[in-house]
Amino acid sequence: MQWLFAPAIMIALICSAWYSVKSRRAQDGYDRGIFRAKMNISMGCMLVFIALVQLFLSAESTLRIVIGAIFLVLGVFNLFAGLRNLSIFLTARTKGKA
Repeated sequence: MQWLFAPAIMIALICSAWYSVKSRRAQDGYDRGIFRAKMNISMGCMLVFIALVQLFLSAESTLRIVIGAIFLVLGVFNLFAGLRNLSIFLTARTKGKA
């Protein structure tokens, strides 16, 4: 399991940083919103994977379970917020070009 979580965390971290840089450099507001939504999705995935590491691959302790649960809630929230924002910006972009 550790061989799956570590690369997944690193890939999500790289994607999150990449979309963060792209959103800061974007001139168009739609592009900026799309890149920020993708950054939120990547960050949500990263937090979910970190939470899974805390919950499944660590020793059983109350502190690790609490931290894992907090990361899981934050990750799921970021994931759904990013997906929602991505659909909103993609819909607004297609309506604006039509």
